Amino acid sequence: MQDYILRAIAGQGSVRIFAANTKNLVGNAAKIHQSMPAATVALGRTLTAAAMMGATLKNDTDVLTIDIRGNGPLGGVFAVANSKSQVKGYTMNPLCDIPRKPNGKTDVSGAIGIGVLTVTKDMGLKEPVSGQVELVSGEIAEDITYYFDVSEQTPSGVTLGVLVDRDYSVRQAGGIILQLMPDAKDEIVARIEKIWPTLPAVTTLLEEGRTVEDMLYMLFDDVEILDTIYPEYACNCSREKTAAALKSVGFKELRKILEEDKGANMHCHFCDSNYVFEEQDIMHMIAEYVQAVLG
Repeated sequence: MQDYILRAIAGQGSVRIFAANTKNLVGNAAKIHQSMPAATVALGRTLTAAAMMGATLKNDTDVLTIDIRGNGPLGGVFAVANSKSQVKGYTMNPLCDIPRKPNGKTDVSGAIGIGVLTVTKDMGLKEPVSGQVELVSGEIAEDITYYFDVSEQTPSGVTLGVLVDRDYSVRQAGGIILQLMPDAKDEIVARIEKIWPTLPAVTTLLEEGRTVEDMLYMLFDDVEILDTIYPEYACNCSREKTAAALKSVGFKELRKILEEDKGANMHCHFCDSNYVFEEQDIMHMIAEYVQAVLG
């Protein structure tokens, strides 16, 4: 089944909800990075959150990043999303795997450790807009909830889940983001406070065969679905873009690369692609610099 995100309103229009099934995109990420379970779960939760948050962006050129840095063995998680919920990401240590918690769940907080979460939105302004909070649990959903409350001052509920099978493939993945609008009535707030803590884990619901629509109607009776978005794992790197990045290091650094390494091997962290630039490629870049100076 194709991944999808539903954007909806409920609670007499006073609640905004995003609900997602992201099994395929998380599975693709795990295959690309050949990640161990703990890393897969951490990356999958972050990618799922980024895909839903990306759906809030208005313009095609807008970009959102989630950067989680911790002192645990995973090191950190990084995810990028655009307004179409096309996402990409990586962990600093994809081979990270630690013992499960006593309840059998993946110990994502232990893998990430103590650190900070930064969300950056590049919306074509002079400077990107960023918000940073300390990690409150390292479980990612709770940390993003805290970010919404503190940095965006939007009362929110976030739940994220990734279930990894015995062969390390992704069995289920998805999430929900629920946000209260400023005009939310007390009875709506009371309903959320009663139902949200009792909502089963997203992966449990998906394992039971529940759909994204089912998740919405478990929360509210008056759900109005506004849009369906089809997220995917997509890296937009290319040899041309990588060459431009390499050339941007400047004339002196290119001369150093030519003299010491006789070329360069550029690696994309998002899709694991390698771009090899031979000695003649570096010489061509240097020649372009010289030509630009001489006019």
